[in-house]
Amino acid sequence: MPTSLMLLPSPLLGPSVWQPVAQVLDDRGWDVVTCPVSAPPQTTQDVLDAFLAALPLDRELVVIPHSNAGAYVPALVMQRRVVASIFVDAVLPPDRGRVPLAPAAFLDFLRGIADKTGLLPVWTMWWDEADVASLFPDAVTRARVEGEQQRLPLSYFEGSLPVPEGWASRPGAYLAFGDIYAAERDEAARRQWPVRTLPATNHLHLLNDPVQVAGELESLLGRLGRVRH
Repeated sequence: MPTSLMLLPSPLLGPSVWQPVAQVLDDRGWDVVTCPVSAPPQTTQDVLDAFLAALPLDRELVVIPHSNAGAYVPALVMQRRVVASIFVDAVLPPDRGRVPLAPAAFLDFLRGIADKTGLLPVWTMWWDEADVASLFPDAVTRARVEGEQQRLPLSYFEGSLPVPEGWASRPGAYLAFGDIYAAERDEAARRQWPVRTLPATNHLHLLNDPVQVAGELESLLGRLGRVRH
């Protein structure tokens, strides 16, 4: 049975964050699909439905989420033929229980930037301009990514997702860009998953050095026993 790599972007951004890495992997012979959330989601169910619609039923899948998309992996594992997952600077859900869409301390920050209708600005407006500019390799890439950003309601981040017991028994791995997701990386190591950290990188490193990121993914895929078709 063929295996496809399913690249999951954060619902705050769009498929362009994965496009350079997807191109490298495709050129190297992998079957790659980027799973967009095309309509502005209002709830976690909207995002889950969009991901499920993009994941084929007729093949084995390796899901590779970035950032907030990691929260959806347990549900995808239980509803599709997911044989492995690689979390890329992403939320790593617990073994069971529920996974919040935002930590409690971060919710206070989000409440402070939501407008009167409860809608949040696009993601690149959450941060100082100097910090945002450093995330992108050039103005063209930034414009492409910013053009796909979606405004989400604050209520989205005030929610949580159920975590079905048993999802973490599937093989997994973690690729961290620096230490922003150090707790998630350490939890992956506790689970005895393969873990790699790329130091001195930022959250959108997949745009800045797609060849390196693709190579790291291939290495982790190999350690999970997955090879290109």
